[in-house]
Amino acid sequence: MDRSFPLIDLHRHLDGNVRLGTILELGERHGVPLPGSTTESLRPHVQVTGVMPDLPSWLAKLHWMTAVLGDPDACRRIARENVEDAKGEGLDYVELRFSPYFMAKPHGLDPAAVVAAVVAGVEEGRSSSGMKVNLIGILSRTHGVEACTTELEALLTCRERIVALDLAGDEKAWPAELFTPHFKRGRDAGWAVTVHAGEADGAPSIWSAIRNLGATRIGHGIRAVDDPALIDHLRSGRIGLEVNLTSNVQTHSVRSMREHPMKRLLAEGLLATINTDDPVISGIDLNHEYRVAAPAAGLTPEEIRTAQRNAVEIAFITSGERQSLLAAARQRSG
Repeated sequence: MDRSFPLIDLHRHLDGNVRLGTILELGERHGVPLPGSTTESLRPHVQVTGVMPDLPSWLAKLHWMTAVLGDPDACRRIARENVEDAKGEGLDYVELRFSPYFMAKPHGLDPAAVVAAVVAGVEEGRSSSGMKVNLIGILSRTHGVEACTTELEALLTCRERIVALDLAGDEKAWPAELFTPHFKRGRDAGWAVTVHAGEADGAPSIWSAIRNLGATRIGHGIRAVDDPALIDHLRSGRIGLEVNLTSNVQTHSVRSMREHPMKRLLAEGLLATINTDDPVISGIDLNHEYRVAAPAAGLTPEEIRTAQRNAVEIAFITSGERQSLLAAARQRSG
């Protein structure tokens, strides 16, 4: 990791990155029985300690993070703490993504109230820490097309505070083309588009995200290596890939870190980046991904710098903000 470049995380789920202590406190406040009464007894139920058999098994670890969101104030709190934690990790910029329907569902909250709470919490964290942060709204396709319509309406209530729209969940059972109208509305609202694709499903999922939803970035995208034509398209279209090394191994999307396709993606000249996905669930932070996971995946120091440069290029920020991040990093390093 080269600190003359900004340290950027473009793929981090705030609803999958809740402090263990916060889960305990919110569980007590909202009367939610938890499987542990201390952080260490709770940890095995929230954090992945090995390779899971598949993505759904890994996603089950999210349960306790949303089970304790008993009111909008709880949502505001975890959003604020995400910003504070990103600052504490030494990040220069982070894009936090969240699914209001997913967060609202356990306690029947109003998704629009969840969006307002998350926006407020992020602003609190930004004001107290000085952290540069943007929000990405998620449509959780696993809940179905109608639920995603409700979710989209909630996100649009704060459209000026959100920079992009994402589609997450079971990409095999709920293909991207089902959500074409949702993403047209998102683009019409002025949002950029990033879509989870090519993680649990193959290259056709990535093609659909691009052709049907207008994605200019792909969450994960590791199955792009299966399709030479797709690699060419991603390269020529400057479509970014938000790669999550440790998460991809834990979800069994790749068999081992040594076999991870990140090195191949960079060798093909693609705008592949290094991110965390859900740090608390994975038991990692972005520094770990650069200093431990990236070398384990065979990346050289120059390839790691390339991933850092790619993150600057594909971030959902203005050219002025991009130059400011680069200038601050150069000043810090020397």
